[in-house]
Amino acid sequence: MPTDARCLVEIDEPTGVVRLTGVLDAAGADTVRAALLAQLCDRPGPVVADVTGLRVADQVGRGLFAEVRREIADWPAADLLLCDPAVPGPGPDAALAGVPAWPTLDDALAAAPLAAVLTAELAPTVGAARQARELVTTGCRHWDVRTLADAASIAITEMVNNVVAHAHTSMTIRLAPQAGTLRVAVRDHSHLRPAFVGLAPPTRAGGRGLLLIDTVARRWGTSPVPDGKVVWCVLHPEDETDPPD
Repeated sequence: MPTDARCLVEIDEPTGVVRLTGVLDAAGADTVRAALLAQLCDRPGPVVADVTGLRVADQVGRGLFAEVRREIADWPAADLLLCDPAVPGPGPDAALAGVPAWPTLDDALAAAPLAAVLTAELAPTVGAARQARELVTTGCRHWDVRTLADAASIAITEMVNNVVAHAHTSMTIRLAPQAGTLRVAVRDHSHLRPAFVGLAPPTRAGGRGLLLIDTVARRWGTSPVPDGKVVWCVLHPEDETDPPD
């Protein structure tokens, strides 16, 4: 699909590869960023950007891939890799700001296996939070991070309830383990981003959902994507105590 007069973006649906051809400069950076984020939030696992036919024209374009990779660093089961024949061999390369790059598409795809992940599509209904908690409980048991079940259930409940109360759109729940942590995210189709203002006065009804997430998660945040947003958090087992027998 054409995106910018100087840069063409094509998505290979079976593999999820994003092919970029032409010239990438500051004028086309926003369009390419949007295409990469859309692919990253719509399918779990690493996404490979094939820059074989791309020429990066300026510093804005050169830093774009690292910028996107930083944005999705705490998303569950997400990463951005490059196929770039200019690199001398497989592995991280500094040519495009340190984003891991491989010289062939086969090498890049082999380095991007589907990670352990659970995903569910939910409607913005009253029962959505319960369904999300069930997914969290299943994941924590399966990945042997049971000490995180309560904290993750609190976080996912508040994320889902925010969608039900404010976004009123369908949502995608995604969670995955990574290096001993649990990554949790809810993606909806509203551009309205939650605002965290700290402690809520005792007389105020509501307004404590983000405070609860901030309390149980080591890190959390909101990432704008082309047709909505992703709210995510990272939970660490060392922040929790063992559940009673």
